Amino acid sequence: MGLLVALENLFPPIPSEVVLPLAGYVSNRGSPNLVALMASSTAGSVLGAWILYAIAASVGSYRLHAFVRRYGRWFGVDENELGRAERWFDRRSDVAVLVGRCVPLVRSLVSLPAGLRRMPLGRFTLLTAIGSAVWNVALIGAGYVLGDQWEKVGDAVGVFQLVVIGAILLGIALYARKRLNDWLDQRRTQRNG
Repeated sequence: MGLLVALENLFPPIPSEVVLPLAGYVSNRGSPNLVALMASSTAGSVLGAWILYAIAASVGSYRLHAFVRRYGRWFGVDENELGRAERWFDRRSDVAVLVGRCVPLVRSLVSLPAGLRRMPLGRFTLLTAIGSAVWNVALIGAGYVLGDQWEKVGDAVGVFQLVVIGAILLGIALYARKRLNDWLDQRRTQRNG
């Protein structure tokens, strides 16, 4: 179970919303131990998060800034925006990691800014373990309680995931609109100026 969850952090096509409720269902049938499943899945989450953290930490903020300076225009990102995002994460890193570990799609990705900003590893590990435990216990517990209907957990998480995707798309659309408006304002100023 721990290995599967660690891999889920690295390869999101392994959906925890299917694996964990199924594990709860299997535990309800008598084997394996429910507490052991919860503990091993949380340990696997932390292991996977450490790997992503280490990858991001090896890239580091300096290399990311150099990349944005050179190629940022292709992605619509400049160094000022990157700096703002880094300052935002620095102010809210604890909440971002803790809550992010309970949000589909964000669960794995939150390890990347933590690694890039070199969040203290002990604090990162503690917050990742707590957030992951909440997610894992909820999904395994739901599978255990629902028994033969454990698949309903995936349906509920799927709806939550659609809400998250909608929020992300809305954020991207608002960002693109702001960038377009800024560009249009700049063009008007150049023509009138």
